[in-house]
Amino acid sequence: MSKIVSSVVLTALAASLSLAYPAHAQNTKQAATVQEAPLRAHLAFLSSDALEGRGTGQRGGELTVTYLETQAAAVGLKPANGTSFRQPVKIAGVRALPEKSNVGIVANGQAVPLQFGADWVWGPGDAKADHVLDAELVFVGYGIDAPEEGGWNDFKGMDLKGKVIVMMVNDPAPTAAEPKRFNGAGLTYYGRWTYKFEEAARQGAAGAILIHTDASASYGWSVVQNSWANAERFQLAEGKLGTGLQGWMTDATARKVFAAGGQDLDKLRAAAEDKNFKPVALNARVKGEARAQVRSLDEFNVAGVVPGTDPKLKDEVVIYSAHWDHMGKQGTEGDTIFNGAVDNASGTGALLAMAAEAVKHPAKRSQMFLWVAAEEQGLLGSAAYAAKPLWPIEKTAANLNLDSLNWVGLVKDVSVPGSERTELGAMAAATAKSMGLVIAPSRPDLAGGYFRSDHFSFAKAGVPAFSVGAGHSWVKDAEANTAKAATYRAKYHQVGDEYDPSWDLSGMVQQAQYTLNLGRMVADAPKMPAWKAGDPFGKARAAK
Repeated sequence: MSKIVSSVVLTALAASLSLAYPAHAQNTKQAATVQEAPLRAHLAFLSSDALEGRGTGQRGGELTVTYLETQAAAVGLKPANGTSFRQPVKIAGVRALPEKSNVGIVANGQAVPLQFGADWVWGPGDAKADHVLDAELVFVGYGIDAPEEGGWNDFKGMDLKGKVIVMMVNDPAPTAAEPKRFNGAGLTYYGRWTYKFEEAARQGAAGAILIHTDASASYGWSVVQNSWANAERFQLAEGKLGTGLQGWMTDATARKVFAAGGQDLDKLRAAAEDKNFKPVALNARVKGEARAQVRSLDEFNVAGVVPGTDPKLKDEVVIYSAHWDHMGKQGTEGDTIFNGAVDNASGTGALLAMAAEAVKHPAKRSQMFLWVAAEEQGLLGSAAYAAKPLWPIEKTAANLNLDSLNWVGLVKDVSVPGSERTELGAMAAATAKSMGLVIAPSRPDLAGGYFRSDHFSFAKAGVPAFSVGAGHSWVKDAEANTAKAATYRAKYHQVGDEYDPSWDLSGMVQQAQYTLNLGRMVADAPKMPAWKAGDPFGKARAAK
């Protein structure tokens, strides 16, 4: 995939776009104006203790869905699913039961001491409660099969059925000879943990274990613990399921296991950077009984529509999305509520404020406001929508996603990573110009951000899609605001992500307004935006 083009290129594209869409590209005032007061009110309530962290499969999640459908009706949206604002998402809830299990790793005939949570975490990927394991461990490097990357294949035809494969997170680094392989400094979808588990299932493996490092995962082990050891996990209950065992181990644990099996992890890591790498058996096995508590439940996406005004174009739609869920309630002592104010009560509330204005000022195409479930569990709600869309995918012009909005202050720029893959890039630049903004300079996508939020489910289905970010250049107090924004890193997926009434929401309103303006441009354009030639996600669109 191509790297993000610079703001200079986007500015040039914006100029050409103004010729194609003169009325909208040169319109500096938008009739639909996002209001701060309702946005702040929604944000405060959605992140309050009353909604208990909006957890999937929890009471707080049920209350959130009720609130969203009630508010959607109140602002005048039309139900997107017949007479209902709800779209059911069938989910399996999984909670590992280490206290009732005896699964472990035996290397070179000796048990390796491992503590669940501190050293490794695991659970079923196939929604089945019980698994009896006696499977060989095989190191498969990055666990990637990418024919378009010079025939890269970490499996080399090895039969992995019945084996548990161990993989590194991320993808191979660029080299002097191949500076652009696997998107160079940026991350491709091959590097994401979701891809690793999907590929393990395609290979027929009995299980898959990922080796965690802070650098490769872009977050600490505590994030893994919170999701796997301290909380119920969720997976879609329909469609393609995963392997019987899925999990992570710390880097220190991996070194211990590899050494016990007679292997040097650092040497194997180095070997895995070459496409000639072949799988290596570790002289180790996963043995024992892994038990989990499994339940089935219906979660819900919430979707409302502003019908279009054009007799023909109203059959097409622009979708604005945000995930309503967070981590819910966890634990029994101290603060147990993961409020998720920034992630993502901010985007959820912004969509409500945007919808209230869009209803007053409909566009030529229809506009859908979509609040998706279970993003924190692996984009489950948006994946379920893409599999069974409420509006035909081939008539979906674009998806603009909001996730973790700017809570610090006004900015001079807007971040649109991934927009350059389609004609949305030029439209994004034109919208920024009309608001006195610029496109933020491109940055290598080291953490694979494009593949980690709900727009990606739409992109995989062929819909031009990206998440709108806040940018990096503050209008005032640049040094202080940069430091203030940086404090959120320690609160990500922690109980400290809480709403503060003193927040300056001018930047959040600005971000929501930009998104609504861009969506309006797409909704009024003569044609739907197309993918750039050669982009792999464009193939899905062409197949519709």
